[in-house]
Amino acid sequence: MVYRAAGEMEARIIQGLLQSYGIPCLLKSNAASSVHAFAVDGMGEVRIMVWESMASRARGLIREKGHD
Repeated sequence: MVYRAAGEMEARIIQGLLQSYGIPCLLKSNAASSVHAFAVDGMGEVRIMVWESMASRARGLIREKGHD
């Protein structure tokens, strides 16, 4: 896991950023986005997962683009 987004919209932005740099990622959430469109005590949180070998680069890109 390289990032915890507050919701699906933010997660999709991060996903697009990473994919544009050739870093495949997976979005994981505990709740259906249609049920929890916003984060309440982490309920709408979406975790962004990448291969461990790409994690450092992914975190750097996320930080560089101001999503830290």
